[in-house]
Amino acid sequence: MRYYVAGRNRPQPHIATMSNSTERLAPPGPADALVVVDVQNDFLPGGALAVPDGDAVVAPINALARRFAHVVLTQDWHPEAHVSFASTHGKAPLETIALPDGRAQVLWPDHCLQDTPGAEIADAIDIPHARLVIRKGHRVHLDSYSAFKEADRATPTGLTGYLRELGIARVFVVGLATDFCAAWTAIDAAHAGFETYLVEDATRGIDAGGSMKRAFDDMERAGVRRIASAALA
Repeated sequence: MRYYVAGRNRPQPHIATMSNSTERLAPPGPADALVVVDVQNDFLPGGALAVPDGDAVVAPINALARRFAHVVLTQDWHPEAHVSFASTHGKAPLETIALPDGRAQVLWPDHCLQDTPGAEIADAIDIPHARLVIRKGHRVHLDSYSAFKEADRATPTGLTGYLRELGIARVFVVGLATDFCAAWTAIDAAHAGFETYLVEDATRGIDAGGSMKRAFDDMERAGVRRIASAALA
């Protein structure tokens, strides 16, 4: 059974954007990194947790990646009975539960199970020069949205140190989904001291219960700037 968080024909809500369509940035250079978040089969049309219009991110991501020397991919990589799965708790997808440590956990349909086709990076993603893949959510009792920290907000993935060793100053975030893994990644990048941008035409969101607006507000507070890929032209 496939679960869709939003119908393909459901109009997406209009949310005011912080993007400045006339803004132009310096083109990508040796101090810039592109972080491609979770463009995996289960998040694309026909997948177990399909993001509406998720496949639309592929072309802009491929085009952007060709301009970056440093590209990092992330990959949701869950074991069976993962803490984020609604089936683990006998609940419905999109319910929220309290974990024993007090953290809130949004529940999802089973997705991106380790070593399954749904967990694979989409074949259409063409980034042969990517040097690092960060696998997230591989601990059964701990979820992970961000490429930088696990959901306990204490366990680092090592990405901050990796980027600092490369001398990275600017981080550009693309991928799925805008309001969850992409937003958390962008916020953590900004908190780590990187000049951080969310490339909006290379992301798509779920918008579960107003999550898009919350994510945009959180990113704005963190200092994340929202741009279109044309800003790097």
